[in-house]
Amino acid sequence: MATPAQLLLSFFLLLSFSSIALSDDEDCVYSVYIRTGSIFKGGTDSIISLRLYDLYGEFIEIANLEAWGGLMGPGHNYFERGNLDIFSGRGPCLVAPVCAMNLTSDGSGSHHGWYCNYVEVTMTGVHTPCSQQQFTVEQWLALDTSPYELTAIRNYCPSAFGADRRDQKSSSTM
Repeated sequence: MATPAQLLLSFFLLLSFSSIALSDDEDCVYSVYIRTGSIFKGGTDSIISLRLYDLYGEFIEIANLEAWGGLMGPGHNYFERGNLDIFSGRGPCLVAPVCAMNLTSDGSGSHHGWYCNYVEVTMTGVHTPCSQQQFTVEQWLALDTSPYELTAIRNYCPSAFGADRRDQKSSSTM
């Protein structure tokens, strides 16, 4: 018969193996770099969200970049004129590298207009090759300045397949 110490050790080993078996190795780490233009009044106090797509139309959605993974430290004022802001967080891995994005401002705050130069995204994970994509935006996200939109969409996917199916696929919100 097993001693209580052996039973306890067996229990912890079984618990450890089941935790490893249940852990989700599908998680990827996403790093996002966003450059705000140095144009006068180019910064914003609005909430900025980002949707990242792969070639197959699968996507992840980050509803609030600053809350999700702002790395600039306490008291930093994100999305201000000339800033390079860095964000990082975990999310489900996409099947293919990121090749399209939807960058959106909610238009809130006293300074809702925002000029974005670019968005650069890196995705990596266990058993997932590292991928990187830079999206040139060079656009106002504002309702009082051309193009009078709060969204910038960039699609660098090699075929129209991803663009046609973007809204039909399931999503994951982070």
